[in-house]
Amino acid sequence: MRPEMLTALSALAVAGVTAVGGIVQVVIGRRQPRRPRGADRRDDFTAVTDKLGEHIARLEREAEQDRQQAEQDRARISAQDFALRYIAGWARSLVAYMRQQRLEPPPPPQPIPDEVRPYLHDITP
Repeated sequence: MRPEMLTALSALAVAGVTAVGGIVQVVIGRRQPRRPRGADRRDDFTAVTDKLGEHIARLEREAEQDRQQAEQDRARISAQDFALRYIAGWARSLVAYMRQQRLEPPPPPQPIPDEVRPYLHDITP
């Protein structure tokens, strides 16, 4: 056999192996799903986005609870402010009366309001 013939046969064998390898690659490639290049990053992004969504929802719930608590606190402080003003007015009137008459203090100048009553534990009208 001549050397040219041997070279041609080896080239034919390499071409055949390459063709069979290409066909096998196509068949195997169809069976296994191919993941795009950035699929892992997209999966991570989805997981992070979901966690952030849960965190934002929790923060919104906490903010709503804080708003409700702040409203209750404002109402309580307003009632306490009213109670302090009532007591201060009562004390002024008692001092003025005692200076004028030098007598025992009179009863309160008006009935104790219902808003004040919870904050006056030791005074019984």
